[in-house]
Order: sequence, then C-alpha cells, then structure tokens
Amino acid sequence: MTKMPGQSSAAPASPADTLVGRFLVAAPSMPDERFQKSVVFICKHDDEGALGIIVNNKVEDLPLGQVYKQLGIEVPKVTSETPVLFGGPVETSRGLVLHSADYKRDETLLIDGGMALTASLEILKDMADGSGPKQAWLALGHSGWSPGQLDREMQDNAWLVIDADQALVFDPDFDAKWQRALDRLGGKTGPGGHFDLASYSHQTGRA
Repeated sequence: MTKMPGQSSAAPASPADTLVGRFLVAAPSMPDERFQKSVVFICKHDDEGALGIIVNNKVEDLPLGQVYKQLGIEVPKVTSETPVLFGGPVETSRGLVLHSADYKRDETLLIDGGMALTASLEILKDMADGSGPKQAWLALGHSGWSPGQLDREMQDNAWLVIDADQALVFDPDFDAKWQRALDRLGGKTGPGGHFDLASYSHQTGRA
C-alpha cells in the first residue's frame, strides 16, 4: 500500500493547470447524482488524471471505531464515533487517510496547503494510539478522473473551483460544507447571506 491509486512518475501538470490542493464544488447543474452537493478535495492532478476525496459525505453506520475493531486495532474512546468519509465511487473498499502534513510516512503523498494522503494500516494504528496526525479523516473510496475527463466536466459546468483550507476539510458539519463552500464564491446572495442559487449562471473556473 505504498502507492497512491494512479500514482506514477509522470511529470505533473504545470502549476497553472493543476487543481491539487483546491476544492471542486459540485455546481447546482451537476448531472451525476453521486456527486450532487459534494465538495471534493483534489489530492492529485496531472497528465494521467486526477484523484480527490469527497469531504462532506460519510459512510452511514460505520464509525471509525468499528473500522478499528474490524482491523484488530484497540479502539480509543475519544475517536470511536468519528465518522468515516465516503471518499468517492472508486475502490470503495479501500481506505485512504486524508490528513494534516504534520505526519509523514514513506508512502505519504504531500499536498499543497499543509495536507497529505496516506494509504497504510500503520497510520490507522498511529491514529489509534495518539501518535498520528493532528487532524485526519479515513475515507473509503475516492473520486477519480481519467486523463482529460475532469477538464471536460469543467467545460460542461459540472464543477466550481475554490481555494481549499484545512478548516473546511476537517469541519465535522458535513451538511453545511457545500453551502459554505459556495458562499466563498461571493457574488449575489440570497436569504441569510448565502450564495444565491437562483442567480447561478454556470459560474465555473478558478474562483
């Protein structure tokens, strides 16, 4: 488990083109039901495609403590009820840990903005005994795009792009994340000062 899904030695996309370390926010016009109202943190984006983790959707009835038990890891009470993310529809039985970059292993993929992604049993053991990263989500599955696929979806107005930050990544209020992400786009606002979906006019691109 030392290699991220799709990870290779290929040259990455240029900094001007890459979406690594940013959020993809599902536009109101998102046609794919699996991604409606989703906020995806992009971990990898290069010539071979893209990989991200949905950060506002959880696996129902599967807290982190239950995963620990299944893996034979002693369950710490403080994290036993922590949600497990539904990271996306690709390889849904595989776990990836999206975490703060204060923790690093040989297999860890470091991401812009002080974030990292690790796929190993060892990080879960370290999280359980208190020696893991300060902030972390275990995600089952991930979101993946083949070369050029994400660009096409962007052209089809499926996604909005905004700058990411750890506060929103690790916010446990999943139900509010999509709206909070949209609010960062600015522009017209509706009731309560929220982004006005009625005024949405296929705003895409790098906000």
